[in-house]
Amino acid sequence: MSKKILLWSITAALAGFLFGFDVVVISGADKKLQTLWGSSEAFHGIVVMGMALWGTVVGAIFGGFPTNKFGRKNTLIAIGILFAVSAIGSALANDPYVFAFARFIGGLGVGASTIAAPAYISEIAPAKDRGRLVAMYQFNIVFAIMVAYLSNYLLSDIGENAWRWMLGVEAIPAVLYIIFALGVPKSPRWLLSKGRVEEAKKVLLIIDPNVDVNEQINEFNAHANKSDKSETIFIKKYRFPLILAFLIAFFNQFSGINAVLYYAPRIFESAGLGESSALLNSIGLGVTNLIFTLLGVFLIDKLGRKTLMYIGSIAYIVSLSLLSAAFFLEWTGILVPVFLFLFIGAHAVGQGAVIWVFISEIFPNHLRASGQAFGSSTHWVLAAVIPSLFPLLLKVAGGGYVFLIFAGMMVLQLLFVAFMMPETKGKTLEELEDVMLKK
Repeated sequence: MSKKILLWSITAALAGFLFGFDVVVISGADKKLQTLWGSSEAFHGIVVMGMALWGTVVGAIFGGFPTNKFGRKNTLIAIGILFAVSAIGSALANDPYVFAFARFIGGLGVGASTIAAPAYISEIAPAKDRGRLVAMYQFNIVFAIMVAYLSNYLLSDIGENAWRWMLGVEAIPAVLYIIFALGVPKSPRWLLSKGRVEEAKKVLLIIDPNVDVNEQINEFNAHANKSDKSETIFIKKYRFPLILAFLIAFFNQFSGINAVLYYAPRIFESAGLGESSALLNSIGLGVTNLIFTLLGVFLIDKLGRKTLMYIGSIAYIVSLSLLSAAFFLEWTGILVPVFLFLFIGAHAVGQGAVIWVFISEIFPNHLRASGQAFGSSTHWVLAAVIPSLFPLLLKVAGGGYVFLIFAGMMVLQLLFVAFMMPETKGKTLEELEDVMLKK
């Protein structure tokens, strides 16, 4: 694999670092902000904590437009700007409404990044390496989650305004990311879709100087000519990839992953751990996530997407069932952290490693951004609803019932993997287009 492809893929995947940091850093300020502004459970969950997720929904729904119109590269740069503005705005906010607006801006960046970054990487990557290159986006997400938990822990004792520093430090990686993103080339497949053939040839030759560029362009054009450029993703022809994108995104969030990441310290405290121990165990979640994501990235092009989803689904069912039992039977101490670590490992090696790779592979070139916008928006609508309601559900229904519902949904995911999900490893994007349209 070309070093340049690896470098460009890592740069695009750094959008995932900002994504992961932005989503989780708020967990360290969770209870402090509720106390500071005297918010009710509902207002705190939906507005203060959840507004970033609603921004993510908007970013995911509309992120396909700039990704298609202005290109993957330009959209990635704009995403970095959104994250920088959000970090500074959140840190300086003096009331919940300004804070929520700043977090909403960051959410726009998160939603758009789930479209632009995987699309860019999948379009520059060789078929044999595409899984692990796109999965680096997920690796950066979980690496940032660990860094965010660690940052929150280290900054937690610096004084009354510790929460401002927790949120504000995100501006540093955001600015660095913008600088790096300026140096990557435009996606050759996007350039070809815009008729910019000579520019595309230059990029393709940089990617692989030994490739027959004309043959690659002819293959792209052969598939492009079969498609009506005015068609949308929502027609019968593309029903199968739409169903696949919807279901993998649906099950991703009904595992409860974002609720756990957002409210890990609260869950630990409800299981009898002190505040400091809760933050420390949250770092353990981040480390576990990182280790098992690395394992998933290593295995995704060897075992395939479907096998990882089998492994993750079974481990989900076991861990979530144990978490449910822990709350029903009032197990305290080390058991809840252990079960949560198992749950995080199940997610990281399965859904976490697979989702953004899979969605970036199953749509045709000219509708990839639109298809990813659909899959991402499904994911983020649920990622907004479930964590926003989680504090209220935890208080009203209790952790036992909440985790039992998540475990039941993972049984359904296992059936989806067994009977519907195709294997996509090792095929070019054009070959996969043929496979999806035959269904």
